[in-house]
Amino acid sequence: MKKRNEPIDNFSKSFNRALISLVAPIALQNLISATVSSADMVMLGMINQSAMSAVSLAGQITFVLTLFYMGLSMGAGILTAQYWGKKDNGAIQRVLSIACMFSVCISIIFLIASICIPNTLMRVFTNDAALIAYGAKYQRVVSFSYLAMSLSQMYLCVAKSMEKVRFSTIVSSVCLILNIALNALSIFVLFPGMPEKAIIGVAMATVSARLIEITCCVIHSLKQGSVRFCLPLRDNAQKLLLKDYLRYTMPVQANYIVWGCAMAAMAAIIGHVSSDMVAANSIATVVKNLAVVLCIGIASGGSILVGKYLGNGDMKTAKRAGNRLYLYALLFGVLASATILLIKPLVFNLVELNDSARDYLNGMLYICAYYCVAKSLNTMSIGGIFCAGGDAKFGFWCDAIIMWIIIMPLGYLSAFIWQIQPVMLYMVLSLDELIKLPVATIRFRKYRWLNNITRNLS
Repeated sequence: MKKRNEPIDNFSKSFNRALISLVAPIALQNLISATVSSADMVMLGMINQSAMSAVSLAGQITFVLTLFYMGLSMGAGILTAQYWGKKDNGAIQRVLSIACMFSVCISIIFLIASICIPNTLMRVFTNDAALIAYGAKYQRVVSFSYLAMSLSQMYLCVAKSMEKVRFSTIVSSVCLILNIALNALSIFVLFPGMPEKAIIGVAMATVSARLIEITCCVIHSLKQGSVRFCLPLRDNAQKLLLKDYLRYTMPVQANYIVWGCAMAAMAAIIGHVSSDMVAANSIATVVKNLAVVLCIGIASGGSILVGKYLGNGDMKTAKRAGNRLYLYALLFGVLASATILLIKPLVFNLVELNDSARDYLNGMLYICAYYCVAKSLNTMSIGGIFCAGGDAKFGFWCDAIIMWIIIMPLGYLSAFIWQIQPVMLYMVLSLDELIKLPVATIRFRKYRWLNNITRNLS
């Protein structure tokens, strides 16, 4: 019996050790990132509820841009992890240059729109004049961070997929902590009791942090990095990698756009229902994001390991790792749910909301608790394991059908035709992860994600 169990035990120990080395820094980075959003909302909420709501809605524009970054970086990460398993740094260099080219082009479009028509963009999310005015000021300033972010996000993702998570975590964490410090300086020291100027100060803090982030990435790439920023080459190997990049990126990108635009549409629905509901939703989103940071970290770290095993041709280990990760996703999803219920009293002590918004938030947090379990499992399967094996189309079709054929029409009818209570509306808008769960689980058990997608480019 001991001889039979020994390989499994050895796998468990080595896999858990490798997973922890990846998950710990990634989860820390996600935690600090979510904490920045939390700090922004809490600090702005201390001086003005409208300022907090406006920045939350304006952040949806940056959120949509971030979806493009997520899709492009995920495509780069898929290829990087597998070529890292194959030990082909030349291919990874080419992948980085392709990803940066696309991300810069998209960032320029968002930069121009945010500078020229910020009021129009804000009207998509709310018809409240005060929120539009505050949000437009924030959006015009924060857009200057987009070009820096377009390059840093691609580089950090590639570094992470090469298991260089320490650098990625240190840079992101330091810049995010700096962002919090500058936000506090703007809100409490430079512009206390002046919400308009405080909002601009918060936007400037974000721009400063992003500029420092890209500076660190450039210096690292020149001095220590295995890959560097450079223009895409024009040869046959580059054409093949561009073809592969588009093949695996486009479904992921489409998935993020379909899902993210649905999230933005939900924010727009909430924004047109009630400003109190906007405020409650802002806090609920922050709490939910904080609760699932470890779940997302496990999915990110797990996908890197699965991609590495697949690129190395070790299908048996990749399958075993996928099964282990799915179990971890369930356990940490339950932990996230319990965390929300435990910190609920603390949340109400930290933020200043009127009675109506507090009632809405109370119900929303209970809904967030059940949401987290399904979110953890779906993030692991759809956003992690499937993508690691190049099975990205499933996520796109799943979100396209569930979000836009089921949830969005149901949400619109609930809000504007049936006019149900705000907390019930929030529950309707949060059904997507529960509907996806059984479909994603069946797909996972079919193991169609066990694919080696690398090429011999030498």
